[in-house]
Amino acid sequence: MMADRERTLRLLKTARGQMDGIIKMVEDDRYCIDISTQLMATQSLIGRINADVLKAHIEHCVAEAVSSGSEQERSRKIKEVERIIEKLAK
Repeated sequence: MMADRERTLRLLKTARGQMDGIIKMVEDDRYCIDISTQLMATQSLIGRINADVLKAHIEHCVAEAVSSGSEQERSRKIKEVERIIEKLAK
């Protein structure tokens, strides 16, 4: 089961709206610090969305693999999580 689909979509659409606003700010030659502030807010929102999706993955997909009894599936799911943690740490 995925993260709350409606919430995820709503937040992604909010991030898209923020990006549209940032593009307009750049086109209008707005103050750099204001643009940077909006970029950080959008990054933060996308980070929260990603955290929700990853949490749902662990709570459902990984938990199911761990309880299924399949060593290969458990190992594969754990390696997926390890790889995404490595990417997040960069």
